[in-house]
This record gives sequence, structure tokens and C-alpha cells, in this order.
Amino acid sequence: MLAGPAAVTGQITVPNPAISGVLPNMFPMGANQMPQFSALPMMPIQAMTQQATRHARRVYVGGLPPTANEQSVAIFFSQVMANIGGNTAGPGDAVVNVYINHDKKFAFVEMRSVEEASNAMALDGIIFEGAPVKVRRPTDYNPSLAATLGPSQPNPNLNLGAVGLTPGSAGGLEGPDRIFVGGLPYYFTETQIRELLETFGPLRGFDLVKDRETGNSKGYAFCVYADLAVTDIACAALNGIKMGDKTLTVRRANQGTTQPKPEQESILMHAQQQIALQKLIFQPALVATKVVCLTNAVAPEELKEDEDFEEIIDDMRQECSKFGSLVNVVIPRPQPDGDLSGGVGKVFLEYVDIEGATKARTGLNGRKFGGNEVIAVFYSENKFAQGDYEG
Repeated sequence: MLAGPAAVTGQITVPNPAISGVLPNMFPMGANQMPQFSALPMMPIQAMTQQATRHARRVYVGGLPPTANEQSVAIFFSQVMANIGGNTAGPGDAVVNVYINHDKKFAFVEMRSVEEASNAMALDGIIFEGAPVKVRRPTDYNPSLAATLGPSQPNPNLNLGAVGLTPGSAGGLEGPDRIFVGGLPYYFTETQIRELLETFGPLRGFDLVKDRETGNSKGYAFCVYADLAVTDIACAALNGIKMGDKTLTVRRANQGTTQPKPEQESILMHAQQQIALQKLIFQPALVATKVVCLTNAVAPEELKEDEDFEEIIDDMRQECSKFGSLVNVVIPRPQPDGDLSGGVGKVFLEYVDIEGATKARTGLNGRKFGGNEVIAVFYSENKFAQGDYEG
């Protein structure tokens, strides 16, 4: 761990009070027998303040490259904070401490002040050592308490262009109007989800959370609308909507559900009608085809060795032929350079007829493979024939 400037340490020295007035009655002893208060260890005031504000002074940085270390992260964020004019606590480095979890490729970066941590939120998406990183609040961040400690939003006058960021886009997923969208069908693409959300208006920020290893959707996302007035309308209209075999959970990320105001009811009704139409468009995976796509059935690392790969193909063919006559089993493999694009992590089953594919989807969806619950959906025959496994 890279330690920042040393905190003030030691003890608060309290001189022995003179024995006068009421004190002699409290301590009926000589001056030399008085308790030595100065010998009692006490937490310095500065240390107590730092502890109380730490949740609001730390930022989470995710998606770090394997080469990252505490020193490189500290130097980088101190430099970019200076470049954008985000240092508000005086001269010196904004970063005082960094903790890295190398296994999960994230870090907690502690700033000198609450205001500097809020300014750092504008760095979401910045390129660090060739990779874009996510900058978020940590899970212990308390918005209500933080609001009493300093600004909770980045300064709008930060010079984000100096570090290659677009003003207005960074930091767009923070604040009380940030919306959590859960229960998304795994086969929904980013484009489809954005179109559904934009029924209510343009988005200022959007983030579909994906599995780091496979690149597949984890079934939830976050967004912020450009017009914050539609936040509650969107939550009320979308929450509880059935999408395929899933039910959407849509609410403010940091607060409970808020009902739309009476004057917003007509907008809400119109939006709900639009969503009903969107549902018909967004469920191509429910239209039966001869091809079934499985996710969570294999892990990319299991596909690297030829012998292991052939064994998995044989196992899949044997197991999945129970539902009907198989034409082909396709399992995309990682590239030699480790690239996981091109549908890696999915299994495609092509059957002779729709009947076999339908039985396979019904029989395989929700089953456990290697401790993971498999998701089985129909897949476009045209895309499959073209070797397009990204959908």
C-alpha cells in the first residue's frame, strides 16, 4: 500500500490542573499524586476527522490493467487532477493513499479532501495505461452524510478536455438521479436497452454492467437522463414490466421509489404505451428458431487447450442431442492473444428442426453447468449462418 503524507501522530499533552476550587474535593490527594492525564493515549483530532470523512474522500477505480500498481495509480491521478484544475486543497498531490486489489483489478484511491474526491468523479472513462477505467463512489459512500462534508458533484468548470475527456459526459452516472435498471434479459443488447430507456428522453449517461471475463451482460445497468425531471416517470413506468422471462426492477440507485407528480401522469401513460410496443420489438429471442444460444455453460479458460475443447464439444453434443437431431455445435474460442470477442463464453446448438431447438431451450434454460445457471435463448439463423456470434 502506498501511504500518503504522514498523519499527525502522538498524544495530546494536557498539563496537570492546579488543585483549586472543586478539584481538591474530587481528588483528595497531594499535587504529586494527581493522575497523569498526559500519559493517556488519545486519537489526534486530525486522525478523527480523516476517519469520519474517508468514505467521502475515496473513489473506486475499476478495470485497471495488470501492470497497475499503487505508485503508478497515485502518480497518474494526482497528475490528471492537477491538469483539470481539480486540486482545491492547496499545492501538492491530491492523492494521499491507494489500495489495489490485483486479483479483481480495482483500486480505492483516497483524496485529501471531499471536494477533490467529487472532482475525481469527472474522470470516469479516462485512459490509464492504455485502458479506460471506471471511476465510481465506493459501496460505503453515504450520500446524505457526504452532503454535509462538501460538494458531492464535480466542479462544472473542470478542464476535462486537458485529459481527453468530453465535458458533460464524464461523471454523468453520479448523483441522486442515477437510476438502477435490474432484471434485464441477458440477450438484450446495449442498443436495445438504450432505446427502451430513451422512450422518456435522451440519456446523459448509461452503463450496462458486463462480466469481465466473457463480456456478457450481467443483467443490470445504470443511467441518468439529460432531463432530470423524467427520472421518477421512467422509474414508475418501467418498474415491474415483464420482459421475456424477467421482471424489470427500476428505481433511483441511492434512494427508495418516488411516485411521479400528478402533472406527470399524462407523460407516464404515453410512455407506458410506447413501452408496450417496445416489448414486442425487443423479444426476438422468444421467436423460435433452429438455433439455441447458451451462456454460462462454459468458461473461456476451459477452451484454450485443444484436448479440453474437443472434450467439451463431445460432451455438449452428447447431452444436447437428447432434445433432437443436432446439425452442429459451435463454441467460439479465445484468440491466441487472449481476445474474448466474437461470442467467447457462449455455446451455439443448431438443430434439424424448430421442435428440437424448442425442447433444448426449455430443457437447458436454468440448468446448472459447473455451478453456473445456464441461460438458453433462441438465436438468429441468419446471424449463425454468417458466423456472427456477437448478438
